[in-house]
Amino acid sequence: MTSSDGNPPPFDPEATATLLARVKGGDRDAMTRLLERCLPPLRRWARGRLPPYARDLNDTADVVQDAVIAALRHLDRFEPRREGALQAYLRQAVMRRIIDLIRHHKTKPLAVEVPPDLGDDGTSPEMKAIRGEDLERYEAALEKLRPEDREAIVCRVELGYSYEDLAVALDKPTPNAARVAVMRALRKLAEAMR
Repeated sequence: MTSSDGNPPPFDPEATATLLARVKGGDRDAMTRLLERCLPPLRRWARGRLPPYARDLNDTADVVQDAVIAALRHLDRFEPRREGALQAYLRQAVMRRIIDLIRHHKTKPLAVEVPPDLGDDGTSPEMKAIRGEDLERYEAALEKLRPEDREAIVCRVELGYSYEDLAVALDKPTPNAARVAVMRALRKLAEAMR
């Protein structure tokens, strides 16, 4: 059976079976003809099934082609039992490839572009959190503290001093002594903010 252009219809089981037999025998021309017959409907079927986040450098056509070529390497195990069996076999191979790509991308974090205007203004994360609604309360409470406690909090929280640097700035004998001074000052600040 042939179509009006002289070529066998895409799902003519006899012609597909003949091509498969030739492909299994190593006929490269038959492989090319089989790909020309199978790829267009598979591409149409696969369109929209691969989410944009899973594409990376692959587009749907590449995914289909890679999956079909990989599946055709195992044609020796494939036996067509009904009309459209090859197309169904290849459709399963494409679907497995799409699922693999989706799984792969779900296991790694999504790439997110940082906007160029988003710069680091030098403010510590602690200060950004404090700057919300509590900024006025924080500053008022800070003013109520002794100068030594205020300096300990400002140097540690706002300026990000290490405890080693803080020991020098606060004239403490050890970094641990500076840490204790900061903890005490923070407790006093919390009380003053209540």
